[in-house]
Amino acid sequence: MVSPGILLVDKPGGLTSHDVVARTRRAFGTRKVGHAGTLDPMATGLLVIGVEGATRLLTYIVGADKTYTATIRLGVATTTDDAEGEPVRTADPAALESTTDARIAAEIAALTGAISQVPSSVSAIKVDGRRAYDRVRAGEEVELAARQVTVSRFDVLETRRGSDAIDVDVVVDCSSGTYIRALARDLGEALGVGGHLTALRRTRVGGFDVADAVDIDHLAGAQTLSPAEAASRTMPVLEVTADEARDLRHGKRLLGQAARLKASEVAAVDPDGLLVGVVEARGRDIKSAMNMPEVQG
Repeated sequence: MVSPGILLVDKPGGLTSHDVVARTRRAFGTRKVGHAGTLDPMATGLLVIGVEGATRLLTYIVGADKTYTATIRLGVATTTDDAEGEPVRTADPAALESTTDARIAAEIAALTGAISQVPSSVSAIKVDGRRAYDRVRAGEEVELAARQVTVSRFDVLETRRGSDAIDVDVVVDCSSGTYIRALARDLGEALGVGGHLTALRRTRVGGFDVADAVDIDHLAGAQTLSPAEAASRTMPVLEVTADEARDLRHGKRLLGQAARLKASEVAAVDPDGLLVGVVEARGRDIKSAMNMPEVQG
C-alpha cells in the first residue's frame, strides 16, 4: 500500500505539470496523485505533488505565496509574453539606449506591492469553461479581467545589455495567482520598449523549497514528506490528545476549545505524530474542516 505524502519535484523545462503527475503515478503505482499549482512547460522548478490521501492537503498549499527567479528580455514584445510566442514589436536602438538601470528600477518599484494585474492571455485561467490559452491558440481574442495580487519582492539580480535587447535577471516573491509573464509584459510596456519572459524558475511554494526536491529521473523510491510534516510547513499545528483525535475523526467538535487555535486553519496532530486533519473554529468550538485517512503509513 502506498503511504500518503507530499513529494517535492524539480520540474525540468519541456514537460507539463500533468506530465510530472503522470510520471509520479507510474513511479508510485497509484492513480491518486495531484499537484498544487501549475508550471508552464517552459518553466522549471518546484512542483508540490500530493500522493494518496495527502492530495487533500493540496487545497491548503495551492494558495501559498511563491518565489521565482526569471529573466525578462526588454526590447521585444511577443504574442504570449514569453519566448514561445512570436515577436509583435521590437524597440529601436535609441529607445533601448534610453532604458537606463535607473528607469528599470523605477518601473520595477511601481510593479511592487499590491498591484492590479491583467493575466497573460495564454494563461490557464478558464473563460466560459475553456482555458484561455486554448482559446488563443484557436485564434480567438481573449481579454482577461484584472486581479489584485501582491508582489512583496521584485529585485534585479543582474542586467546584460545587447545591441537589440536588455536581459534582466530578477527574483520575485509574490502572492498566489501572480503571473511573472505579465510582470515582464508590463515592465516592457511601462518602459516603452516591450518585454517578455525568457526563463522562469519557481524556487519556493510557501514552506517548501526546491532545494529539497527530487529531479524527474529519481521519482521511484523518492522520499515524501509525511502529511503532518507537510501540514506543519503550511499552517500552525495544534497537538491534540488521543481522545480529541478520535472525536475529530468521528466528526465531533471539541467544545469550547476555539481559543486554542492560532489561525483560521490549523493542522491537528495526534500523540503518534499523525495528521488528524485541518481544523477551524466554529463559534467557541473546534471543528474539522478536512480529515485525513487514519492509515498514514
